[in-house]
Amino acid sequence: MNRFWIVILALAAFSCQEEVYLPLATIDGDVPVIEAVWTDNTYYNEVKISLAEDYFDTLETQLISDAEVFISEEGSARKIPFAYNVYSNSYLPLNTGEKAEVGEKYQLTVRWNNNVFTSSGTLLAPPTVDSVTYEYQEDRLFRDEGYYIKVYGEIPFEEDNYYRIRVIENDTLKNDRDDYLLFDDTFGLRFFEEGLELNYSFDEGDKVRLELFRLNQKAYNYLSQLVNLLYNDGGLFSPPPQNPVSNITVIQGESDVLGYFNVTSVLSRTVSIEPEED
Repeated sequence: MNRFWIVILALAAFSCQEEVYLPLATIDGDVPVIEAVWTDNTYYNEVKISLAEDYFDTLETQLISDAEVFISEEGSARKIPFAYNVYSNSYLPLNTGEKAEVGEKYQLTVRWNNNVFTSSGTLLAPPTVDSVTYEYQEDRLFRDEGYYIKVYGEIPFEEDNYYRIRVIENDTLKNDRDDYLLFDDTFGLRFFEEGLELNYSFDEGDKVRLELFRLNQKAYNYLSQLVNLLYNDGGLFSPPPQNPVSNITVIQGESDVLGYFNVTSVLSRTVSIEPEED
């Protein structure tokens, strides 16, 4: 008899469930999303501009190709104009040899649709990478067997320690939410001298390129918030999704703006995984 009432109560509870749809903010008007990267390596320098979409939109990304884009160096007359490139779907420097210099402060300016957006950042000196090694390791708890890479170097700076590592395996960028390898000096930086082991297993024959970026704090905060957003599963205990705080400001016009300007030094190392000699 008790079992009968338990079943009835379970059915009653199930019948009371209903889906709840949380109201999310929608985009009001045309809001540009600016993703600008300015480094000491010409390969990375570009500005991407698109229109923001609502959270549940499934439309194809709308690119903005008619903006005026340039970067200026603070305290000098140096001005680097950008032009839209149909092959990269982004804005590239008109002079392909232009790049950032350590210690200089740069300002991005984007003019579009009667609006002007700006952001600035300083190119900080990169740390030192002494060597990149790899070693074959057997199965471990939560880790597959394979070759694991360690990066050895030195970070001598007492402030502005904000970093990101990107991993490119066989020309494919690892770009899932687990692949934003961000770190700062909250727990010290001694581990970099002792060898920072990447949490990826590689196979013989793999070609791996590692890219180490030293970021400004606001750009680092933007990426950190982006990672938190990517981990938001929309569950009952997850906060409502919201855009990362942009480091780009509106100085003319009434439009909002999203995205970020990343002034960063870059160190790149490539390693080919070869079988260990007997």
